[in-house]
Amino acid sequence: MRRLKLIWDFKGPNGLGTAKHHCIHLKEFAEAENLKFHEINHTEVNSMWATAFIVVDEIDMKIYRDALKPHRGEVA
Repeated sequence: MRRLKLIWDFKGPNGLGTAKHHCIHLKEFAEAENLKFHEINHTEVNSMWATAFIVVDEIDMKIYRDALKPHRGEVA
């Protein structure tokens, strides 16, 4: 089973803080909907760009994608 990383981009001086906060909501959603995931985390690309991401099995991707509208995705 392939794993996919769904990614949200946050830009600007508050991007990192927003990405960290978005991770809280990703986890809350997964738990409330009783959905499986492998990892939820954030990454600071640079001082003006951060990302939040969740790694899910390909079979669950459409549920997450349709509900949460990630900016992009990639094979994890």
